[in-house]
Amino acid sequence: MNDLAKYIDHTALKANTTEEDIIKLSAEARKYGFASVCINPCWIPLAAQQLKDSSVNVCTVIGFPLGANTSETKAFETRDAIEKGAGEVDMVINVGALKAGLNAKVEEDIRAVVDAADKRALVKVIIEACLLTDEEKVTACQLAVRAGADYVKTSTGFSTGGATAADVRLMRETVGPSIGVKAAGGIHTKSEALAMIEAGATRIGASSGIKIVAAD
Repeated sequence: MNDLAKYIDHTALKANTTEEDIIKLSAEARKYGFASVCINPCWIPLAAQQLKDSSVNVCTVIGFPLGANTSETKAFETRDAIEKGAGEVDMVINVGALKAGLNAKVEEDIRAVVDAADKRALVKVIIEACLLTDEEKVTACQLAVRAGADYVKTSTGFSTGGATAADVRLMRETVGPSIGVKAAGGIHTKSEALAMIEAGATRIGASSGIKIVAAD
């Protein structure tokens, strides 16, 4: 159970998440030994305080959930998040730019976040796979690697679909062994989580982390 817990970003990203929810999430993450809590930026200071002196990272989201913010805004969000205590940032690509073939713009957008993080935090790049063709998924992953990202991530969990093992496998084949692959969105059971890991995921984003690790 503990080995599986180390894969999981214990997640609470809904608009109606409360201070009480963040305190509970943080306590659960500490208890079970999850990799991180993944929360909206306004809760970073609270989570960082709750998780000080623990092995659990504070992860937040950038340009979330649409990815349509300017690169300057994403870079500011990243610097601000790190200053407030985030050790990981999950940024959403400019999906529309990718679909329009504006690859240089997408790469520059990712690099703005990577440069703002300046190796002070892990950068995970959310490609929102459910909106992309397989060719676009490959391109997005290649751009993330070129821009210096630490991970590619399947989904926000707020669009038309979540992670699939097929997408994880394609993403792992594209990026190779050198960077992480995070599967997120719609992962609710231990068997689903294990299928993602088998396909090549090195991190799992889930709001059902306790259910996943506590399963027989």
